[in-house]
Parts: sequence; structure tokens; C-alpha cells
Amino acid sequence: MLKVLAAGPLGLMLSMGLAQAADAPHALPAPVVDAPAVHTPGEQTAVFSGGCFWGVQGVFEHVKGVTRAVSGYAGGHVVNPDYEQVSSGDTGHAESVRVTFDPAQVSYGTLLRIFFSVALDPTQKDRQGPDWGTQYRSELFVDGPEQKRIATAYVAQLDAAHTFGRPIATRIDPAGPFYPAEAYHQDYLDLHPDAAYIVINDLPKVQALRTLFPEWWQPAPVKVGKLASGD
Repeated sequence: MLKVLAAGPLGLMLSMGLAQAADAPHALPAPVVDAPAVHTPGEQTAVFSGGCFWGVQGVFEHVKGVTRAVSGYAGGHVVNPDYEQVSSGDTGHAESVRVTFDPAQVSYGTLLRIFFSVALDPTQKDRQGPDWGTQYRSELFVDGPEQKRIATAYVAQLDAAHTFGRPIATRIDPAGPFYPAEAYHQDYLDLHPDAAYIVINDLPKVQALRTLFPEWWQPAPVKVGKLASGD
């Protein structure tokens, strides 16, 4: 995992070049297929993988209707993996964020729209920005047939419109075990806003959310804080 940039101005310039080479974020069309608003009490969860989980978590913590966003590991074959194991690329896990949301306030389709608009470049395969490896793949771990239907339809909608100029590489797979990452990874963007990696790669995503989706922006992040048992 390239979380520590090369020392000196050269490393900074290389990372900035990678970030600037990506397409500028823009608001994508709303999904044609989406879940109806749910007016009965109850929360839902969805798992998103899109490169380093710091930025993905940072984005979703600012989305109105999201009540929790936890960084972790999904899609692998090792039980309770740690950061070093996942970073080796040998466990099959992807750095992921489990998002808990109130479907009466925000739909799964809207979360997908925000994710594809500002959180990643979905045409990149097994990488994202300066980070390379299968653990940085783009993947949607869907919770049941309804999420699968909405996610599949939205990816097809964006591909049919040639939204990105290249095919979307995002995988769609059933949700399996999700393992929260270590405590020091949680709320990382909020706790370390001046870190070079965050400034270059992740703060622009949060700013894009605020600019492109003001109706979904909540200024105070919904922070994880101290992880509880079962998180």
C-alpha cells in the first residue's frame, strides 16, 4: 500500500500528477433503477470498495442519511485479516467501507451515484490512483437481490452512456464477511487532514461531494470513534 509518499518534492509532484491525470469529478446521472423510499424504521448496510478506504470512508461520513461508515476488509478468504496481511494482496480482500444508512433519507441508488461520481475512477482495474494491487480493486458487495438489481442496472446505465470513455471495471458480488480495520484506520481523513496523502488524494473527493451534491452534504462527519465489539 502506497500510503507513505516518496520523500521530497519529487514524490509530491509524482503523486499530484497521478491525481491530476484522473478525470475531474462530475455529477453523474441519477440511476434509472432505484429502491423506493422506505418510511418504516430500520437501517440498511452496503459495502463499497474503491481503493484506499480512507477516502471512501471520508466521503460517506459526510453524506446525509448515512449513520455510520466503517473502514475494513471484504471479499477475501482469511478470517479476521490484519492490515499487513491484506496489504500483501494474498488474502483476496479489498479495502472496503461498510456504510449504514437510513433508506428513508437516502437511497442505495443515490449512494451509488455519489460513489461513482466522486469516490473513485471505476475504470481502473486492481488499482486506484497511486495504489496498486487487488486489494485496491473497485467492487460493490451487494446485500441481497434488490441491491444487486440496482447496482447492475446503474453500471449498465453508465456504460451504455459511455460516461467514462472506458468500460467500468467495478465488480458486483454478494456481500460476505466484513472485518473492520484497525482502530487507527478509522476516521483517518478527519483525524489527519494535513497528511500529504490525504491532501492530494482524498480531500478533493470530499470537496467534490460538497460542491456537486450540496443537497446530500452534511458538514459534520459521522465518525466511527472507538470501535465496539461486533463492529
